[in-house]
Amino acid sequence: MASNFQCFLKIFLLISVFHLSLAARNLNELVQDQSQLLHYHNGPLLYGKISVNLIWYGHFKPSQKAIITDFFTSISSPSSQPNQPSVSGWWKTTEKYYHLTSNKKASQLSLSLSKQILDENYSLGKSLTSKNLIELASKGDNKDSINVVLTSADVAVERFCMDRCGTHGSSYSSSVPIKGKSYKFAYIWVGNSETQCPGQCAWPFHQPIYGPQSPPLVSPNNDVGLDGMVINLASLLAGTATNPFGNGYFQGPSEAPLEAASACPGVYGKGAYPGYAGDLLVDSTTGASYNANGDNGRKYLLPALYDPSTSSCSTLV
Repeated sequence: MASNFQCFLKIFLLISVFHLSLAARNLNELVQDQSQLLHYHNGPLLYGKISVNLIWYGHFKPSQKAIITDFFTSISSPSSQPNQPSVSGWWKTTEKYYHLTSNKKASQLSLSLSKQILDENYSLGKSLTSKNLIELASKGDNKDSINVVLTSADVAVERFCMDRCGTHGSSYSSSVPIKGKSYKFAYIWVGNSETQCPGQCAWPFHQPIYGPQSPPLVSPNNDVGLDGMVINLASLLAGTATNPFGNGYFQGPSEAPLEAASACPGVYGKGAYPGYAGDLLVDSTTGASYNANGDNGRKYLLPALYDPSTSSCSTLV
């Protein structure tokens, strides 16, 4: 599920698509015309109250965990975000997809941060396969949930830094069925690229490997790796909400689709072009670039989302 990246030799395709919903797109494929509507393929969406469970694999500082947890609480708590633009405002674009379906049950999605599972002893080692990621994801709730696996900077993951910074998908629970029924859960994996490939997975907060070598932006939480993770996580979360099981909203082949965020590669603000993230807000004290305000005074850089009501990429700034 989700999309892979484009050619390493083209900075626009390399950097922008590296930050988006990633998995099986061929490297030499071109991004399709984003003016086309993402079609609904009549599959089930996540609806109602969905718990988000975080599986921390490896070593993360408390300050790093707070960056991620504040992002998730910011999605569902608009009242605590008086400063605009906000994370919750960014998330509202995904709600438009739900309003387009004929299934009234799918008209609302409410995310809430639930369990946090720590695996600081690297129970599966420091080199993980895609199968290992699903195994870790299954440690979260297996019903009405999105299980998010976050790997630390010293963990290598299959195809990480080669053609993906993260991915999303779904799997059936391997545990005992609930009331005799097995449920399919959605999962996301994102890796910390700080020491392995920040030029691919933490742009625009790090110099890109290829293309125009413009100065990197200052990261809003003073952590290039974690701020890069937030970008990728936000992209994949939008893809999970609108295409959780591979038959929701997407464009192109189902094994390599463009989704809500990956349909708008490399766009973070108005005026974006290849190698330039767009006209962003800048913190007067730290000089950090951002486009969204969150809980606890947090600032984040979030990707543009495809707006089905306007058939265009929507940015917060």
